Amino acid sequence: MINLDIELLRTLVAIAKHGTFASAAEAVCRTQSAITQQMQRLENLTHKAIFSKEGRNKTLTEHGELLLRYAQQILALHDECVRTLHSTDPAGIVRIGAPHDVADSIFPTVLAHVVRNLPRIKLEIQVDRSPVLMEALHRGELDLTISSRFDSELEGFVIRRSPTVWLASARYVHDPSKLIPLILADEPSLYRKIALTALEQAHATWQINYVAPNLSGIKAALHAGLGITARNIELISTDFRVLGTSEQLPPLPDVSYFLWMRRTPLHNHTRHVYDLLSQHMALHAATSTL
Repeated sequence: MINLDIELLRTLVAIAKHGTFASAAEAVCRTQSAITQQMQRLENLTHKAIFSKEGRNKTLTEHGELLLRYAQQILALHDECVRTLHSTDPAGIVRIGAPHDVADSIFPTVLAHVVRNLPRIKLEIQVDRSPVLMEALHRGELDLTISSRFDSELEGFVIRRSPTVWLASARYVHDPSKLIPLILADEPSLYRKIALTALEQAHATWQINYVAPNLSGIKAALHAGLGITARNIELISTDFRVLGTSEQLPPLPDVSYFLWMRRTPLHNHTRHVYDLLSQHMALHAATSTL
């Protein structure tokens, strides 16, 4: 049985992340020759060619790509184990928010993972619109929040990418010859912007039939058959149906949902929760590629 060295796998991941042996050597504080020797050892251990030479550059072979995916998964588990063994079980209150449209999908999974792994953490939950949550985060009223808004001033990561679709009541009948009846959130709204931009680019004609301040109002208007709206797929249910090219509607872009952490001052237990979720997402991403 072959025993793979964790440090060799860590170097392989560093090379993939930084692009070259030289950049990886700088990142892990080793010489380039040491990096080369490590990869030669890894090839000797696996009895597979991990890199192939293309001009002056080295690229991963098919076996190298496969090993990289396993290495990412192994390191995620290894680092989580070490961190858990060498850290005290944190305690405290973490205030966490989520927008209405993922409160029944992404949010419960996040909460369950925190409670299962950090049982002494108490969670205070706020569900609201993304702009409201981001403002609360900047004011220090929340410690963490899921949001579809990007903010370069904050530390965060993508927790999910969701396709955006045109939604209508299951009983709604679309007539392409008429103005497109829209149901939209009031400003500021990412999905409002997505819908109007897509229609403008497609040179479509529309009218706004209903404006709502929250998701409950949008769903009520959809149920009433007042029009269509652009939302993420998490909103799909037996009450609604998805419209598309057959109704002559333009395609819509995916939306990224981030987990953001507020700026200092910051409690250690908030950092524990953030790191736990970050590690969990890294492991999930590595596993899902296999």
